Amino acid sequence: MNKKYDVVVLGGGPGGYVAAIRASQLGFKTALVEKENLGGVCLNWGCIPTKALLKSAELFDTIKNHSGDFGLKVTGVEFDFEKIIKRSRNVSKRVTKGVEYLMRKNKIDVIKGFGVINSKNSLTVSDSAGKGTTEIEFEKLIISTGARPREVDVIPVDREKIITSKEAMTLKKLPAEMIIVGAGAIGVEFAYFYSVLGTKVTIVEMLENIIPVEDKEVSEALASSFKKRGIEIHTSAKVSKVNGKGEKVTVEIENTDGTKKLQADVVLSAIGVVGNIENIGLEKIGVETERGFIKVNKETFETNVKNVFAIGDVIGPPLLAHVASAEGIHCIEKIKGMNPPAIDYDSIPGCTYTHPQVASIGLTEAKAVEKGYKIKVGKFPYSASGKATAMGDREGFVKLIFDEKYGELLGAHIIGAEATELIAELGIAKELEADYETIVKTVHAHPTLSEMIMEAAGNAYGESIHI
Repeated sequence: MNKKYDVVVLGGGPGGYVAAIRASQLGFKTALVEKENLGGVCLNWGCIPTKALLKSAELFDTIKNHSGDFGLKVTGVEFDFEKIIKRSRNVSKRVTKGVEYLMRKNKIDVIKGFGVINSKNSLTVSDSAGKGTTEIEFEKLIISTGARPREVDVIPVDREKIITSKEAMTLKKLPAEMIIVGAGAIGVEFAYFYSVLGTKVTIVEMLENIIPVEDKEVSEALASSFKKRGIEIHTSAKVSKVNGKGEKVTVEIENTDGTKKLQADVVLSAIGVVGNIENIGLEKIGVETERGFIKVNKETFETNVKNVFAIGDVIGPPLLAHVASAEGIHCIEKIKGMNPPAIDYDSIPGCTYTHPQVASIGLTEAKAVEKGYKIKVGKFPYSASGKATAMGDREGFVKLIFDEKYGELLGAHIIGAEATELIAELGIAKELEADYETIVKTVHAHPTLSEMIMEAAGNAYGESIHI
């Protein structure tokens, strides 16, 4: 059967399904090709189900260790690991069902199967059995096939004792000990989750700090918090060998102190991702790739092949769901002939959902200095916030970085309760090129955590009231 469309989207993750919806809204006859569940890794094996796991851990931690602080008497609190995992999977299913509804609402044809490009105007979709096929013709193709966990020879993933983030979300039982290789957002989120439930967690990170893309002060604060939880951290450490053939998994690491052997029941490899560019027919039409990702023009997201576009994780960093969605909308609007503002990749918020949470946007203090800015830095601690004190969650701080000459906000960094929600205000401020005075003079409701943003801005210029 041959079908013809204005726009075909290959891959139904946060970039793909959003691009399909926007295409339909703009009047394009649209199809979405997806081999598994809609929502991609984010909704099925990443963003959403991990947050469900983390919420369970946070509630357990609060009830077990802090209920007395709130005047509550709780005894014998326990958890059911199997039910925690089951709830996470059910949350994922509910959200993906929502995406299916959006496809129907927007009259988008969802074609289930594995899509392979035949030419710059056609592709073939094979069903899950690899037998039945559908031929599709299109005017424009958007590739949004996403990414998968990176695997390297030195860490031989077997998906049982040496696992990736996908297996970490569906373990049958709670491991007594776990080694996590890689301390980016994925690594530290799982470190928090498993440590709260009683697993002895060890983190191994090749770079100098955990969450190495964040401001150094924030990284150090999270490391300090983790160590208080009993998490062992090895930074500036290279993994030289992982052996999963014994009863325990052995991990050999090298750092300035020499070689050390670590052992655990499970090793989680969280060393990054690589784009899903294989076996989809890129070579048939000559689409250029680089370092495992598709190359595109970031103004239009068009590849080197006319009318073939790519968005999201498959085109490389920043590897974030909200970036993929923004790229999908921008790409379609460009195809329509609209003139959307360029995506400012220097103003993309990053969020890590540990406890304390971490969120940031813009330049770190070190990067601002490296770029030659003369800066003013303002900080405000959660411990000085009335709302944080009332919540019983006083760990962390807000840190804002301003250009000394013009007072423009260059970067914002938060570690503490609800940091991932608070960062939105600073995203708008940065997008509008707000200066410190705009933030300070904006009346913030009391008592709220957001007051700390106003206070941190004031602190940079000696105007903070509460510290």
